This record gives sequence, structure tokens and C-alpha cells, in this order.
Amino acid sequence: MRVILVSRKQGAQRSVELGRWSRALLSLCCLGLPLGMVGGGYLWGHADAADNLRGEALDSMQDELERQAEELAGLRNQAQSQVQALTVNLAELQARMTRLDALGEHLTTMAGLEDGEFDFSQPAAVGGPLGGEFNVEYGTGDLLAELGLFQAQLADREQQLEILGALLANRRLDEESWVSGRPVEKGWISSYYGKRTDPFSGKPAFHHGIDFAGKEGSNILAVAAGVVTWTGSKPGYGNLVEISHEDGFVTRYAHNKSLLVKAGDVVRKGEPIALMGSTGRSTGAHVHYEVYKHGRSVDPSSYVRRTRR
Repeated sequence: MRVILVSRKQGAQRSVELGRWSRALLSLCCLGLPLGMVGGGYLWGHADAADNLRGEALDSMQDELERQAEELAGLRNQAQSQVQALTVNLAELQARMTRLDALGEHLTTMAGLEDGEFDFSQPAAVGGPLGGEFNVEYGTGDLLAELGLFQAQLADREQQLEILGALLANRRLDEESWVSGRPVEKGWISSYYGKRTDPFSGKPAFHHGIDFAGKEGSNILAVAAGVVTWTGSKPGYGNLVEISHEDGFVTRYAHNKSLLVKAGDVVRKGEPIALMGSTGRSTGAHVHYEVYKHGRSVDPSSYVRRTRR
């Protein structure tokens, strides 16, 4: 292959003879340069696209991390709210349990149960042989379910205790109205019910009550709950208190030094109603105690001895 070179200034020509290897090298240069440019452009464009893809992936990952962070914050707030709700529920349950313990102690006292039989200040006595252990983890939902069950059990227990309390209160009212016991705190029987020798005339006479001798000014007690129907001075009785009770009972307390109640007062069993004296037909400080049932005088001795229905 011959290559002719022409000079622009002198117009002279010069020819160069190229061998086979020279022609190959020249062809390679002529063809390789465009191909290299094309390849370089392709590689540059591919690298730029890869950079763009990497940038988009990083942006997507950043957005996902932010979304997950927001979800985590929401879950944390929700968990805190649930913990607060559980704390409030537990506080309410503890308050209700304290109320149940107090009510149980009150009912135990009212029922007169033995000490230690029902001790609401101690955990319930339970036990049994070893039957295997289970590793159980409670989730929030399980814990809420357990709290709901516990609340239902507490509500049922409260209802039963309230019913028991009402029954015991009714029984207490019955015992309050039950005529029984002595009308004095301290003293001794100086004269019984029935025929006796009159201390003033020395003749046989019928004594319609029981005399309890004691210290002047000591308390005279109501033997049952009731309503005071009469107070004042009465011939032979001196200062007298009369109380009406359930089931047609009426009790009288005579010879009192002074009276602590008046007609219309409601009195409880064991309440002081007068002070012991020796007013009226009396030889010394004592209380003359009478019991009437449906208007008929009865021997108070049987009512003095009994304590409960």
C-alpha cells in the first residue's frame, strides 16, 4: 500500500510505501479510536446509571428506616399506654382487694368465728404434690385477659360478701331484739320471781319480777333493742322505765335513782337506760326487773339464762 503526502506550501508530493504490518496498525488505529470512544461512552453511561440506581436504593432504604422508626415509636407509645392502663387496673384491683379484706375482717368479727379460721390479712392456704412445671410467658393480650377474669372473680366475691354481710346484719338485728341476759353490769339476785314473804308486811305475796342488788348509781341495761314506751315515777316502782320489744315482749326496770332515757327513744341491747337506786317501795339499792309477754307476766329467769336464739 502506497500513501502520497502533499505539502500545502510547496505543492510537492511524497509517497510512502506501507508494508503489511504498517497497514494493519493504521487500520487498527482508524477503527479502534471510534470503537474506544463508543465503548468509553457506554461504560461511562453504565456507571452513571449504576450510581443513580444506588442513589435511589439508598433513598428507598432511608425512607423505609424512617417509616420503621415511626412505627416503632407508635408501638412504644401504644405499649406505654397499655402499661399505664394495666397499672390503673391493678391499682383499682388492689383497692377493691383492700376493701374485701376489710369487709372480710368485719364479717369475721360479726360472725364470731374463731381467731385464725379466716385471716384476711394472710394469703389463702393452698398446696399439693408437684405435678410438673410449665414455662409460660404472657403477652399483653393474655395479661389483659387474666385481669378481666380476675375482675370478674372479684365482682362475684364482692357480691357474695355483701349478701353474707346483709344476712349477718339481719341476724345481728334479730339478736339485738332477742330478750336475753341480765339488766345489770354487776350484781346478784336478791329475790326471785313467784311467791315470797313481803319484806315490809311479812305476809305471803307474789313477786312479779327478779331483784338484782348492786351498787347505787351503777348502770341499768336494756336486755334487748326496743322503743321506750313509758318513763316516770309509779307507786311502788319508784322511777320506772318500760321498753317494748319484738314478738310482744315488754320489760320493766324499777326503783332507779335516775333515768337516762325518755318515752319514744329507741334503745339498743346493752345500752344504759337508768342508774340503780332505791326509789319507791324498796329496802336498798337494786333494780326490780319484770318481763311481760303479750301482756302476761312471765318469769324473767329463763330469759336471763339464754344468750342466743
